[in-house]
Amino acid sequence: MRVQDLQIDWLKCFVAVIDAGSLSAAAPEVNRSQSAVSMQLQKLERAVGKPLLLRGPRRLELTPDGQALLGYARRLLDLHSEAQAAMRPDTLEGRVRLGVPDDYAARYLTPVLKRFAARHTAVQIDLACEQSTALIPRVQRGELDLALVSRDHAQRGTLLFHEPLVWVGSPPFDVWRRDPLPIAVYEDGSLARRHALTTLSLQGRRHRVVYHSSSLAGQIAAVESGLAVAVLTQCSAPPQLQVLGAEHGLGPMAPMAVAAYRSRASRGSAAVDGFHRLLVQTLRQAA
Repeated sequence: MRVQDLQIDWLKCFVAVIDAGSLSAAAPEVNRSQSAVSMQLQKLERAVGKPLLLRGPRRLELTPDGQALLGYARRLLDLHSEAQAAMRPDTLEGRVRLGVPDDYAARYLTPVLKRFAARHTAVQIDLACEQSTALIPRVQRGELDLALVSRDHAQRGTLLFHEPLVWVGSPPFDVWRRDPLPIAVYEDGSLARRHALTTLSLQGRRHRVVYHSSSLAGQIAAVESGLAVAVLTQCSAPPQLQVLGAEHGLGPMAPMAVAAYRSRASRGSAAVDGFHRLLVQTLRQAA
């Protein structure tokens, strides 16, 4: 059977639905009505000759064929955006108010900033480094245009990758042997804090919070000084700390879903459009 040519608009709707989690949430992302998004998906399924999505009462799920197509669709859309950018003169001007947690700044944001700054010298970047729990409300209020955040629910922003969480300790102190286990935690509402406490409770491991800080540097200082063990994103764990696991009596945790979260107020900003596109493209390729 011959597969028809796949149109860019079909693929855009397909990817938007997966990232947003539903047809209704995807519709404003592609500037179409919900019924128009549904029609684009039907055309795509007819073109490939296979069902791509299972439409349940509460959620959409990818079929195996849909999962296979998703990777190709992302790559095609990224290449399409690159081609458009290459043919477009660099006329971007304006300002991008950007947020990122300390955990992700050096590893993930630096390469994006380098590429963007080299291409678009007339765009001003304002950067705020805070935890995701602080960044998400700022994006919602329109104080920030865009943020790289750990998702607090499945439909928050555009999913980029999953970042592992790890327990860390300082080898000279063997803090993980103590009972109750002393732990350092982030602020109330932090997903990393929630994962840590939930995991310990499920294990039945006695523990007590001995250190509280909203900064990555504070968490690392607490561990290095032998005060406690802590939970960090894998990308932010320094090499001098030891990653702990089951052999230390500490169980695994679910990874963080990292997403690009954009404000509604920034829609129509060419500068934010360009940065958002490059952020998604770069980090998905890196992941």
